[in-house]
Amino acid sequence: MNLTLEALRILDEIDRRGSFAAAATALDRVPSALTYSVRKLEDDLDVLLFDRRGHRARLTAAGEELLTQGRHLLRAADELEQRVKRAATGWETELRIVVDSVIPFERMLPLVADFDREECSTRLRFSCEVLSGVWEALLQGRADLAIGAAYEGPDAVQMNSEYKSRALGRINWVFAVAPTHPLAREPDPLPAEAIRRHRAIAVGDTGRTLPDVTAGLLSGQHTLTVPTLEAKLAAQLANLGCGHLPRALAASHLASGALVEKDTAEAKPGGTAHIAWRASARGKALQWFLDRLAEPATRQMLLGSDA
Repeated sequence: MNLTLEALRILDEIDRRGSFAAAATALDRVPSALTYSVRKLEDDLDVLLFDRRGHRARLTAAGEELLTQGRHLLRAADELEQRVKRAATGWETELRIVVDSVIPFERMLPLVADFDREECSTRLRFSCEVLSGVWEALLQGRADLAIGAAYEGPDAVQMNSEYKSRALGRINWVFAVAPTHPLAREPDPLPAEAIRRHRAIAVGDTGRTLPDVTAGLLSGQHTLTVPTLEAKLAAQLANLGCGHLPRALAASHLASGALVEKDTAEAKPGGTAHIAWRASARGKALQWFLDRLAEPATRQMLLGSDA
């Protein structure tokens, strides 16, 4: 007798129920059939799996080792069965979503909670990238859906019918400094030369193969590069530099006086965020997110009052 999933399930039930008789009832089998299966397995493996002394069937050390490892196989088999069933219904086993850091992840959580109510068992896997890194994740197959991408995409997306994209909404950027920053005392609008004399706080592009993208930086300006928009906000609050921030992110700090808004002579960064996905994708989970991302209320939730 080869070691089979059925044999492992029999061992599992006997261990959980404490007796061959109780396990037989749970499996809708006669006790003699379970006894035969276990003895045949013991003969094939040439080990004793159960200590049959006493009223309760107890696993030997060899039996415990077999069942411990066997339960991993049982769980894997059950998960495979569920994945196959989900695939048959059109729901993906997993949906990978890359989010640009321009969207604070906590704003995604209500959307995740709504998706959970579908009870479809599709696993969601989120990652965070910045600027070209978002497009790179989609192009390299590390993401199925990109949310918040900062521009319309590289040529590999714009000139390729394999991908689809659409605008998510506009982001209103504001140039802000701490009240003790030298620029706070300068008259508006700030000329480019005045801004260039001071360090800018920039969020680093996480792309590796696509050309780096910068927004709101002046040629020759000294920069402090940080990993996220939240880090950029913290650095500007700490008076470590200047730069543009999404108004929705900076609003409370502007209202409290922790940041000062300044008008600039130079144009603000481009303000449209996009979503993108592979055109051939047909899964129900992806379609659910695309439908929700088309709703004005969802766009406003993700982008703040700017959408």
